[in-house]
Amino acid sequence: MRQGQLILFVKAPRLGAVKTRLGAAIGRLAAWRFYGAMLRRLWRRLSHDGRWHTVLAVSPDQGAARWPADLPRQPQGRGGLGRRMARAMLAHKGPVVLVGGDIPDLDKRHIVQALRALKRADVVFGPAADGGFWLVGLRRGRWAGRLFRQVRWSSPDTLADTLANLPSAARVVMLETLSDVDNFADYQAYRKTRADQF
Repeated sequence: MRQGQLILFVKAPRLGAVKTRLGAAIGRLAAWRFYGAMLRRLWRRLSHDGRWHTVLAVSPDQGAARWPADLPRQPQGRGGLGRRMARAMLAHKGPVVLVGGDIPDLDKRHIVQALRALKRADVVFGPAADGGFWLVGLRRGRWAGRLFRQVRWSSPDTLADTLANLPSAARVVMLETLSDVDNFADYQAYRKTRADQF
């Protein structure tokens, strides 16, 4: 199997434009700092590993042009979340894995598990505690064209809607369930389990 492709699918860290739900509770500046810290942790953990090739898909396309300087990037382009995710994955033949920037527990072992799963499965998901997913991987990138249609994003039905787009014969592997940090309740739960608080 070809070397895996890892897409870090994130927003540029612009004050007031990231973690807006969290910012409503803790303030825009605190939310921006938290997001920036999570991204720095993401770079350190995932961006330089010989087992996969890492590319950054950042929105907006011209956002933070030198951030970080050493990662190749590809445009997310226009459109809704599903359309932009599909475009990012379709740019690669596969295996391709896509993750976001707001999963504090995401580590190299999860990427290794996903790529290993794609040796026998068509699709791999990292389910999120809120009904979404923190990772999606495809054995063949072209499947992304159908995967994200009619998905109710940011809802308890996000993963279920995505799974419904797969062919009935698709081989699917689920990784462990992790939690993202989108709102104040998520943030409080994260702080309770971390000594190294942001």
